[in-house]
Amino acid sequence: MSVENIHYFNMFLGLGAIFLQVFFVIILFLFFFNKENNKFLNFIKKYFLIIGFLISFFASVFSLIYSEIIGFPPCELCWYQRVFMFPQVFLFGIAFLEKFTQNIFQSDVCGNNKIIKYSMSLLSVGFIISLYQNIVYYFGNKVSVPCDASGISCYKQLVSEFGGYISIPMLSLTTFVSLIVLLLVAYFYKNDELL
Repeated sequence: MSVENIHYFNMFLGLGAIFLQVFFVIILFLFFFNKENNKFLNFIKKYFLIIGFLISFFASVFSLIYSEIIGFPPCELCWYQRVFMFPQVFLFGIAFLEKFTQNIFQSDVCGNNKIIKYSMSLLSVGFIISLYQNIVYYFGNKVSVPCDASGISCYKQLVSEFGGYISIPMLSLTTFVSLIVLLLVAYFYKNDELL
């Protein structure tokens, strides 16, 4: 892949990340301040499985493009985050297929609350790792980075778009936060149960 194509790919992902950030800030605003019978939140609650599948699928594919096609080796913290992101594709995908087939066969069994709990537990750990990596990446120093000498440094700037705001750690954090917000809205909007 040429340097120019990598730049365009980075810009595309950067714009996508900024879109997701704005989108989920709007969702949070609506959730906290305009909750009553909101059509947008109803849409999110109804289609959260396919939205979550698409976000996690494309995040996983783009992560693999960076490492396998472009040739950016993932650092140790990136590998840990992948461990908690890659299963999301299967969790959301299986839950969506299960819900889709239940609608076809008019079955009354729905495991949405289970998928939310399973997914949320993995996302929470991935979020903590991603948040730590972003703190180290943007505010730390090279000495504070925990990566071993044999691998790539977690501090290395492989992607830096929009004045350095968009980086691989920020893309990861955006994905984890987006999926967590999606699940929280899906679970708590018009639902009196606690997580």
